Amino acid sequence: MIRFDNVNKSFGKVHACRDISLHAPDGKITGVLGPNGAGKTTALRCLLGLVRPDSGQVEVDEFKVADDPISARSRLGVLPDQFGLYVRLTAREHLGFFGRLHGLQGSELDAAIDNVAERIGMTELLSRRVQGFSQGERMKVALGRALLHNPRNLVLDEPTRGLDVMAARSLRELLAKERAAGRCIMFSSHVMAEVAALCDRVVIIAEGRVTAEGSPDDLCQQAGEPELEDAFVKLIGTTRGLAA
Repeated sequence: MIRFDNVNKSFGKVHACRDISLHAPDGKITGVLGPNGAGKTTALRCLLGLVRPDSGQVEVDEFKVADDPISARSRLGVLPDQFGLYVRLTAREHLGFFGRLHGLQGSELDAAIDNVAERIGMTELLSRRVQGFSQGERMKVALGRALLHNPRNLVLDEPTRGLDVMAARSLRELLAKERAAGRCIMFSSHVMAEVAALCDRVVIIAEGRVTAEGSPDDLCQQAGEPELEDAFVKLIGTTRGLAA
């Protein structure tokens, strides 16, 4: 479970987050949508403990991020928009390094690596260096890194950006399985068809505020539009930044 309660964050005169409240429950996929500059990235940084809110709080399961950031982070698996891989390491070395950061050692670490590699179909990549990997193969390594410590919550920032059709399809299928396993999944995306197909709940943020939330069908009904993309544009109240 991930929860934001009245989170505010300003940078000088720029109000990035204005009383943001949202709830991403277990066993559901929650999409976070918004135009560029809406405050999504700042909100995610507050969740990860990289930025401290000026007021309000963020919780991961029973832990408040500001009070116990280590425990909160241990319950998160994060797939950032930039995968941040070390090209000279093999896929196994990547997973081993991050597994040790999560306290895994020895046979427990080896078993965790083999398990996650089998789950996401990257066993054949384990002994290869990341340099030369396709974008889809890099995504698998980054996703394996996020899942290695078996977190109850997954956070993905535009996970299918740059992926080909088959890699994006594979990721969507995996997320559906993780949802069925009871994980809380929160992700941001600009691909409306993907959001409509995957998300149980969608939160729209514009100008630092939550402007609408509900299922994709609920948002379409609120906006009086048959398609989620048209509903999104109407609900944020502006087209500024959509082409940026």
